[in-house]
Amino acid sequence: MAETPAYRSVPLLIDGVWSPAQSGATLPVVNPGTGETIGTVAHAGIADLDRALAAAQKGLATWRKVAPLGRAKVLNGAARLLRERAEDIAVQMVLEQGKMIGEARGEVERAAEACDWMAGETQRIYGRVIPGRAGNITNLVLREPVGVVAAFTPWNFPVNQIVRKVAGALAAGCSLVVKGPEEAPGSCAELVRAFVDAGAPAGSVNLVYGTPAEISEYLVPHPVVRKISFTGSTVVGKHLAALAGAHMKLTTMELGGHAPVLVFADTDPVAAAKALAGNKFRNAGQSCVNPTRFLVEGDGFEPFVEAFVEAAAALRPGTGLDPATTTGPLANVRRVEAMKRLTADALAKGATLRTGGKRIGNAGFFFEPTVFTDVPTNAALMNEEPFGPIAMINRFDSRAEVYAEANRLNYGLAAYAFTTSSQTAKEVIENVESAMISFNHFGLGHPETPFGGMKDSGYGFEGGSEAIEPYLQTRFMTMADL
Repeated sequence: MAETPAYRSVPLLIDGVWSPAQSGATLPVVNPGTGETIGTVAHAGIADLDRALAAAQKGLATWRKVAPLGRAKVLNGAARLLRERAEDIAVQMVLEQGKMIGEARGEVERAAEACDWMAGETQRIYGRVIPGRAGNITNLVLREPVGVVAAFTPWNFPVNQIVRKVAGALAAGCSLVVKGPEEAPGSCAELVRAFVDAGAPAGSVNLVYGTPAEISEYLVPHPVVRKISFTGSTVVGKHLAALAGAHMKLTTMELGGHAPVLVFADTDPVAAAKALAGNKFRNAGQSCVNPTRFLVEGDGFEPFVEAFVEAAAALRPGTGLDPATTTGPLANVRRVEAMKRLTADALAKGATLRTGGKRIGNAGFFFEPTVFTDVPTNAALMNEEPFGPIAMINRFDSRAEVYAEANRLNYGLAAYAFTTSSQTAKEVIENVESAMISFNHFGLGHPETPFGGMKDSGYGFEGGSEAIEPYLQTRFMTMADL
């Protein structure tokens, strides 16, 4: 049996130096596949945050003066290093977060693509000239970096979530203090290391970990910080947005979802089920754009359910480095307890359990791929973001019915539809309230496409040409020749 690779404990990065917290405090890092502690991450205190803020202020003064071509060189360099180090980063991610090694490798590659994309965007920050009302008037619109950014990233995609913020802010000429995920700090740190090693100057990006509430309550209102970028739950996002608003801080909020999937009668229900099952259980269902409420039209319901259940039951849970594994563990024991609670509630409310429904063993944080049908709308599963390997499938018989269900919750991040009719697709776009809709495939989250939500799923976009906008401010200059 191959020896398990070693996990590297994680320090802070402040002003270009990797170091422990000033107090020496650490937090444990647990392998979700075994439940065992495999290392530590430095726990920042207020003194460390003050050092990081001072470094970011200094880094901003340097980095904002670097020409776009120079910023692009750093971003492209980071992409190259990520590809060179992909296997090592992916292994660290599996050990701390639990996902399968193939998924981890793909995440690192997408992060490299994001860096390359933003290297292009930094060279397309355009101002403009507005014709004056007289011949001696010159009007200029300038686009400048907003300043120091405080970024907060989650554990479910520890590389892809941070790269959107770091690459976007650096491309605009901003500096950052990033609060990384304490439960998956190592791969996040390696992403930042790629930027540092590619030439990002000291202080342009700083990385801290610690008590999330303490760090956010200190960074968000701090006068050095001018922009907040947060990815996480709707509850926390609303709190941080309110705190930022009290101090007139710009914000980007990428929050939770509960994505409806509309499977219409004109599509092949078996083919749709097979495609959807693979995406549903990716990353053990721990994704904000994860398809959750499957709504299947008419007679396609039972064939869809049978194919979906067969695909779910065939999955082989296991540790991410085992080549036989087809779905990994949940990231922590809290998610296991949430799955148990949601399952018990669904059964109590009268839902039908088709497969799964139980924790697997006591070592690690595994939960069976689970499928419910005929789930009433008062079940917690139909109202709370599951964020785990539980799918719920219900039948619909009218378009009014399915659109009402798709819009019933106040989420608006992602929605999916399977149809062969362009007219139906047009109807879905007009009736489903979601910032992103993907038809007949899973086309969300690429560097060149915008990613973000509406309603309780947040505001602002990462990805696409929109990705750099949140980190820029507009200034207007008008001058008369004397």
